[in-house]
Amino acid sequence: QLQLVQSGGGLAQPGGSLRLSCTLSPFSLDYYAIGWFRQAPGKEREGIACLNGNDGRTDYADSMKGRFTISRDHTNNTVYLQMNDLRFEDTGAYFCATDRLGQVTNQGLCVVAYWNLWHYWGQGSQVNVSP
Repeated sequence: QLQLVQSGGGLAQPGGSLRLSCTLSPFSLDYYAIGWFRQAPGKEREGIACLNGNDGRTDYADSMKGRFTISRDHTNNTVYLQMNDLRFEDTGAYFCATDRLGQVTNQGLCVVAYWNLWHYWGQGSQVNVSP
């Protein structure tokens, strides 16, 4: 049974950094895309970035470019989200998600804009940005 396990998150000061991890099992990343999403209190879930597990290509939401970086460790079937220069408004629950490449790709590249396309979700990680 497909499983996503998240780790990381926690408390950071404004301007600080955190890294989230998301490990897929028991299947290989080669056949899946991984996306990162977040949901702030009282707001709709939004996409941050996604990565093709087969070729490593990435896509970012426009508002997330520059401070967030998605990457992979293919050997360990793990995808990371590095978050830098954190701001108060980055506070929220962060989720990774996965699906088969054909389900969440457009012209071969994963699509992060529509969170409801993704069927398999991690347990979530809380990120709090506070002085």
